[in-house]
Amino acid sequence: MKTLKCADAGFTCATVLKAETEQEILQKAAEHAATVHGVSVTPEMADQIKKLIKEA
Repeated sequence: MKTLKCADAGFTCATVLKAETEQEILQKAAEHAATVHGVSVTPEMADQIKKLIKEA
């Protein structure tokens, strides 16, 4: 299981995303960023987000 804390990406947000694969985390992160924070994830942002994904 992989996890990503939204706060680690620089947002004041307590959301923790969980998924089986890195690709699923990135998809969830993009959806969360758009719906909650009004941000579109660029390829550059996705590269940075990948570095923040941890094994649960």
